[in-house]
Amino acid sequence: MISMPHPFTPYLDFANHHPSASEADIKFICDQVTTHGFNSAFMNPSWVEVVRQQHHFTGRVGTIVAFSLGQDTLDIKVAAAKRYIQAGTNELDILLNVSQIKAAQWDLVLAEMQTLMHEIKSVSAEITVKFVPECGYLTPNEIKKTAELMIQAQVDFFKTCTGMGPRGATLDDVRLVKEAVGDQIKIKVAGGVDTPNEAKAFIDAGATRIGTSHALEIIKS
Repeated sequence: MISMPHPFTPYLDFANHHPSASEADIKFICDQVTTHGFNSAFMNPSWVEVVRQQHHFTGRVGTIVAFSLGQDTLDIKVAAAKRYIQAGTNELDILLNVSQIKAAQWDLVLAEMQTLMHEIKSVSAEITVKFVPECGYLTPNEIKKTAELMIQAQVDFFKTCTGMGPRGATLDDVRLVKEAVGDQIKIKVAGGVDTPNEAKAFIDAGATRIGTSHALEIIKS
């Protein structure tokens, strides 16, 4: 008898961003993506080429840019994004410069997103790009304004948190973003989504992607 895939698996990015993660740890999440059909395996940048060239992983790979501070210069963010695409990534989660958001430097925030979107999509239109403003640092108005700018920049996803900031995902974040963008931009959450009930609550609120190191617990509980 063939078992049916769990309904949450397409929503889940199985992630391991621990500094001490070993090659075996990263291979494990890749194997689980293949076995269970999770959306992607998310890893730190140094592992992307390893899983593609040495382990011949053919599933979707995601990696991160400018974590966890977001304050790399724009040219470095662009160069990093292009290098990771060359290495074999399919999805990029890019941290924005939170200090610019807090200072209401909206022209700079928008320009950074527009430049990155242009440079990335010129390399490959198939790359999924998510920008992360680290909502734990922001007011509701700052979250909504950033979301509105993402519409202008034609971003693929608003990702609420990195999981490395002052707090993880909240349902209020998702509702605020959803109110600002409607269906024009997808929403990813990360940070503290560990159980099936939590995953369902975020999906019901409007999230279409969940970054988690507890993907197996979510589908097996």
